[in-house]
Amino acid sequence: MYRICKAFTIESGHMLSKHPERCRYPHGHSRRIELVLSSSTLDQNDMVCDFKWIKLSVKDFLDAYDHALCVNAADPIREKLSADAGRLVVFEEGDPTTERIAKRVFDHLNARIATGASVQTANGVIYHIPPDVRIERVRVSETPTSWAEYEG
Repeated sequence: MYRICKAFTIESGHMLSKHPERCRYPHGHSRRIELVLSSSTLDQNDMVCDFKWIKLSVKDFLDAYDHALCVNAADPIREKLSADAGRLVVFEEGDPTTERIAKRVFDHLNARIATGASVQTANGVIYHIPPDVRIERVRVSETPTSWAEYEG
């Protein structure tokens, strides 16, 4: 099995309404997001897939979390927060923990792979995802010593 990993860094804030201490208040993290893809074969360019395909497939999705505040939809304080410039990410499914962020990223990329979505650069180059590529896991670091991972 061949494996590749593409990593990204975003600045992301959240507040965990169910946390008993300080984490229930708004705070931020420099998050490293690692996407691990695998395939039993290589494509015509001798790659699992081009790293550019991965980058373009998650760019807008991850940008929504960069310099944004993630909140639980059921948190009473949410009503007092402004959705200013789209920098508020609401989690209907519960607290926006690092585990839930990892799953959201996984689900997004898995859907892109499942549909065989091609991506295009600004200068017109088109990148394709080979049909036998799968996403193995997404790891999201919250601090240099803490991370959460989701595997499908």
